[in-house]
Amino acid sequence: MLETVKDRIMEVYDSLSAGRDPRLKGYLLMESPFSMSAILLAYLFFALYAGPKFMANRKPFQLKEAMIIYNLSLVGLSAYIVYEFLMSGWATGYTWKCDPCDYSDSPQALRMARVAWLFLFSKFIELMDTVFFVLRKKHSQITFLHIFHHSFMPWTWWWGVSYAPGGMGSFHAMVNSCVHVIMYSYYGLSAAGPRFQKFLWWKKYMTAIQLTQFVLVSLHVTQWYFMKTCDYQVPLFIHLIWMYGTFFFVLFSNFWYQAYVKGRRLPKNSSKELAHNGKANGSAGVSNGSSAVSNGHGRHVNGLSNGKKHHENGSTLNSKMKKA
Repeated sequence: MLETVKDRIMEVYDSLSAGRDPRLKGYLLMESPFSMSAILLAYLFFALYAGPKFMANRKPFQLKEAMIIYNLSLVGLSAYIVYEFLMSGWATGYTWKCDPCDYSDSPQALRMARVAWLFLFSKFIELMDTVFFVLRKKHSQITFLHIFHHSFMPWTWWWGVSYAPGGMGSFHAMVNSCVHVIMYSYYGLSAAGPRFQKFLWWKKYMTAIQLTQFVLVSLHVTQWYFMKTCDYQVPLFIHLIWMYGTFFFVLFSNFWYQAYVKGRRLPKNSSKELAHNGKANGSAGVSNGSSAVSNGHGRHVNGLSNGKKHHENGSTLNSKMKKA
């Protein structure tokens, strides 16, 4: 019985492997799904258990310089990925409608396959987002949305790159990289310290940009459902991308509602913490802090004034008693 099940599993695995793009088998992490799955499982174990346990009795690490370098490096990498996607097809021949994947060995097709893999690899680099949160004990930032997005995205894109590195299925990767140029620019400037907070007034628009991303992705693949014919080779990815765009639109909409309508998830950091917090809204914190100091000053002045009045009243009363 066990042998039969094992044989059946191996048949399915061999069938899946046979359909993969042979041009990518020499790339890092592309030999089999096991290495990338192991990395993602280790990531989940660290983010949800090992990391918080390790930091339980330790002070948060101050990683300002590392975060600046990390975030600005991802800005450069994301910008390069956008450029390569454009030069590989989206600005040099794609119709932005039904664009099939080119499996040939032409320079253009190989360039598209390479940037598709590079986009996938960038998703594994971005797992460091969570590592920084854990080491800095920013546990409130490690939400279901954060964990799901960072683990689900690279796992699904591994299969996408393996079977269709290009074509209309790569549109959402290019859009996502555009968003990351903006997002990691914000994080890099924020990590640089309070003196840059005045340039980060657009924090709350980050979520709006991400929501726009999911709308564009869903609208683009929705075209497929209204086309009479389309020779894109892996229609399953169209369905998955549409579900991905819709599902994450709902999750990010909920984040927007909770953070900016109800105000439940807005960070409340002191100005000292802002110097080390790469992803906090410093302007709001400084403003609130200034208001608190101002109110405290007002209470201090009122206290002195009232005390002075009580003292004057007491002196007057004693004087009258002596005269009597």
